[in-house]
Amino acid sequence: MADLQARAQSRLSEKPKKLEEYGVDEFECPACRDTEFIFYTEYKDENDKHGIQMARPCECRERKAWKRRFKQSMIPDEFTNANFKNYQQFDDIQKQMYDTTLEYLKHFRMDVEDNQKNKTIPYQNFGLVAVFGEQRLKELPPSERSAMKQKHNNFGIGKTHLQIALAKHLIKEGFNVLVVSDVVFIEELMQAKMMKDEGETYNRLLHNTLTADVLIWDDIGKVNWTEARERMYYTIINERYRKQKPIVFNSNEDRGTLAEKIGYAAASRLIGQAEAFLIEAEGTDYRLKKVN
Repeated sequence: MADLQARAQSRLSEKPKKLEEYGVDEFECPACRDTEFIFYTEYKDENDKHGIQMARPCECRERKAWKRRFKQSMIPDEFTNANFKNYQQFDDIQKQMYDTTLEYLKHFRMDVEDNQKNKTIPYQNFGLVAVFGEQRLKELPPSERSAMKQKHNNFGIGKTHLQIALAKHLIKEGFNVLVVSDVVFIEELMQAKMMKDEGETYNRLLHNTLTADVLIWDDIGKVNWTEARERMYYTIINERYRKQKPIVFNSNEDRGTLAEKIGYAAASRLIGQAEAFLIEAEGTDYRLKKVN
């Protein structure tokens, strides 16, 4: 508070200028000069010559907080425009995915009392997985793969789109959300663990993953299995399970192959905590539909 007040007083003590003299981009919010607080003096009565310095949040504060949460969420660039309104439903399974996502969203609530935010976060995961997993497809004879993929396609049906739309809605409501893409995320953690910085980078990455209100895990199980990666999956999933923090995930693997990729113990916690909100999905590849 003292730091904010000192910063504001420094700016307010500048020689007064007309707003246009600052230039269009001088301050994003001219009212508070980007301090996010409006400072003023409150007097006890007409004889009070000094008054008490007071501060109230500027109207821009919540908007800027939303922008910070959005930036910190790590939403992929290709999904910055994803929302519920532009999600296209071509078949019944996509309608089911859409309706289930909205139903899951109802379990979150943000109450504001006395300038304090009280969060209600469901201790339930939400997962969209394949009926016939990618790993199972790879194990088929080459001559059978194409027909089986067409029959049980899980790619391009809007899993990530829906869950990013969910993330953006939660961020706007005030929840801290972290979005990770499996291959990049796991490799970053593995590399950080080997860095000679006394675990600083690794612990920072792990801390963000474990403390976010909601972790959205895109394409989980995509990275190739190793024993070390399996331990990493377990560490994260088990810790969030223990802290009762939800994971929203999607995968091109089915229940069985996902367990093989991330480990049976991790899969038991991840999937077991999502039974009410777990959909085995397959349908038309939207990306191919656009080409045709």
